[in-house]
Amino acid sequence: MGKGGSLSDGVVKKIVLSYTYVAIWIFLSFTVIVYNKYILDKKMYNWPFPISLTMIHMSFCASLAFFLVRVLRLVEPVSMSRDVYLSSVVPIGALYSLSLWLSNSAYIYLSVSFIQMLKALMPVAVYSIGVLLRKESYKNDTMCNMLSISAGVAVAAYGEARFDTWGVLLQLGAVAFEATRLVLIQILLTSKGISLNPITSLYYVAPCCLVFLSVPWIFVEYPVLKETSSFHFDFVIFGTNSLCAFALNLAVFLLVGKTSALTMNVAGVVKDWLLIAFSWSVIKDTVTPINLFGYGLAFLGVAYYNHSKLQAMKAKESQKKIAQADDEESGRLLENNRDGEGKRNEQQN
Repeated sequence: MGKGGSLSDGVVKKIVLSYTYVAIWIFLSFTVIVYNKYILDKKMYNWPFPISLTMIHMSFCASLAFFLVRVLRLVEPVSMSRDVYLSSVVPIGALYSLSLWLSNSAYIYLSVSFIQMLKALMPVAVYSIGVLLRKESYKNDTMCNMLSISAGVAVAAYGEARFDTWGVLLQLGAVAFEATRLVLIQILLTSKGISLNPITSLYYVAPCCLVFLSVPWIFVEYPVLKETSSFHFDFVIFGTNSLCAFALNLAVFLLVGKTSALTMNVAGVVKDWLLIAFSWSVIKDTVTPINLFGYGLAFLGVAYYNHSKLQAMKAKESQKKIAQADDEESGRLLENNRDGEGKRNEQQN
């Protein structure tokens, strides 16, 4: 085939790879969520210790990241001073530990389907905190969009059959801490030119998470675990669960690195619908028509938000191309002027 055929093959290959990255991320994210629910839910594995589970994840991820960075040297560590680590990585690690702790705790009280509906508030939290920290500019139409998402989630909460106030507060807290972490990554790391992939991110952040989580663990869960002498650590359950959590971090990097963060947002919506269907059909959680109607409203708001972000990205990319074309044209004109002056000087001489 000619050039057209080669180009077509290249485009098809790129599309197939993109869908493969999306499928891997959806599968791993789906698996980690359902697995965590299985371990923490009192009606299933019945091990309701979210801080301990999060610490097991962080210990496994930190150890494996250390092995890959320092022993196998598959990934180069990032050049980072002590001051940058303390002022940037430590606050992000603290927020990450709080986000994971609260989100895992919510699985004890809420259904998988309802938690996914509450997570639709993430764009609202990220935008609001971005405006407060002056990372985002306030726009009336964007804020109206955020209010529509919030209204949809409120309707879904109103229709929830197993509504638990404490569980909702835990999940909302997790969303708030995660949104703050995402904004601070842009402010504290990206603005300084520091880029962390999942392995280096876990290498630096996971130990911080362990330190921060150990404080509430000593007072909240350790006394209970100490009294539960019948508990035996199940290496198969917790080992495979931690491995899935680590693989999910790699899948996030693969998806965002090979496609875009926007693709991940769209894939996240697909994953949420799949989890809602799984929660209703397999786990037998109650999903009411009001639940679905409210989440449908929130879904439309999130879809519009993603569409707006895509249009803004296209406009920015178009401006860059125009600026590059202008620079190239100016360079050619300048070169032509120099050539013309050189020829005139030769003729005069």
